[in-house]
Amino acid sequence: MELDVLYRNEQHSLVRFFTRYRASPEDARDLVQEAFLRLSRIDLRRSGSISRPAEYLRQIARNLLKDRAKAARRHAVDAHVNADDCDLVGIDELRRLEARDSLVRLEAAIKSLKPKTREIFMAHRLEGLSYAEIAERTGLSVSGVEKQLGRAVDQIDRLMGRP
Repeated sequence: MELDVLYRNEQHSLVRFFTRYRASPEDARDLVQEAFLRLSRIDLRRSGSISRPAEYLRQIARNLLKDRAKAARRHAVDAHVNADDCDLVGIDELRRLEARDSLVRLEAAIKSLKPKTREIFMAHRLEGLSYAEIAERTGLSVSGVEKQLGRAVDQIDRLMGRP
């Protein structure tokens, strides 16, 4: 059995075989190497000659896929963590209250804006409109929209207690 001739004849079909079973091209090439390594380790003096080495190699390839699947299942079982074994963090009431308070203050700050400024702020922050689109909608210039947004942000920051 000429291993190098067998390799040249069978390597491409083995790579296709392995990639058909969802191995990446790199993993498939590694598996081909592993299959040939296993084949090369067979002691022919003890087992006799191999009459159909290509078929024997394909059986090695199938066994490699089975071994890989078993290892993946073992890894999945080992990686599984039971929810009962974990300390789950409870709801932090203080944070929830602080968040609610922040939202109330933000809503009040936005409501305190002049109507035109509020409209511009909401169009930009909530609707995602550009300065040019807001300018077209409101009849202001782009620089006028920029100034209104700057005022809105300054007033909201001040009312929210931000520096």
